[in-house]
Amino acid sequence: MRIAVVSDIHANLAALEAVLAALQPFDAIWQLGDNVGYGPQPDEVVTRLRESGATGVRGNHDAAAIGELATASFNLDARAAVLWTAGIISPETRAWLEALPETLTEGAFTLAHGSPRDPTWEYVLTIPAARANLAMMSTQHAFIGHTHVPLVFREDDGLVETLAPSDGTILRLDERHTLLNPGSVGQPRDGDPRASAALLDTDAGNVEWRRVAYDIATTQARMRAVGLPRRLVDRLGHGQ
Repeated sequence: MRIAVVSDIHANLAALEAVLAALQPFDAIWQLGDNVGYGPQPDEVVTRLRESGATGVRGNHDAAAIGELATASFNLDARAAVLWTAGIISPETRAWLEALPETLTEGAFTLAHGSPRDPTWEYVLTIPAARANLAMMSTQHAFIGHTHVPLVFREDDGLVETLAPSDGTILRLDERHTLLNPGSVGQPRDGDPRASAALLDTDAGNVEWRRVAYDIATTQARMRAVGLPRRLVDRLGHGQ
């Protein structure tokens, strides 16, 4: 089975469509949360995922957009985007977001937005954070998002190693516990503005990372048209 793994789409339909086209063929989509927020097309992104039968979890921006998470801890630009999103999403989008769980188990994989131990907020960017999560995982592997950076943490004989996958990196999965981050579709933050995602092949037992160019200018124009913060518009072009 081939599964497209996407995270942090952030209402960026152009990026999502480019990624799904590049990952074909696949049999299913797993999404790791933050489908909305920041970007200009929340309804369109959720409709695309819903009609594709995507399975997945809720992120902090998703929760905030439906009023289930306070925005006090968001920075000003993120808060402005969430409040705009909350005011324009359709009842169908709201219902789909409300139905998403915080974590999900799919065979040997846990799906979470932040981390298995703190699905909403934890950023897993360091070995100590990774070690704590690897120690409490109930599955062999976990897919996580939230950081907008493609990363792998793998436990190996008591040690935790960090891998930074790039475009075309293929990682063989084995008995070692792993935390796998596909990076962000809609707002990468590793200095590469191309959309980032992963393809899981359960038959081959591996994960491949892909970077996909998309029409950034179209998304930026849509953001300006609806009055989203300028900093959010500009950062798309820099991958930061």
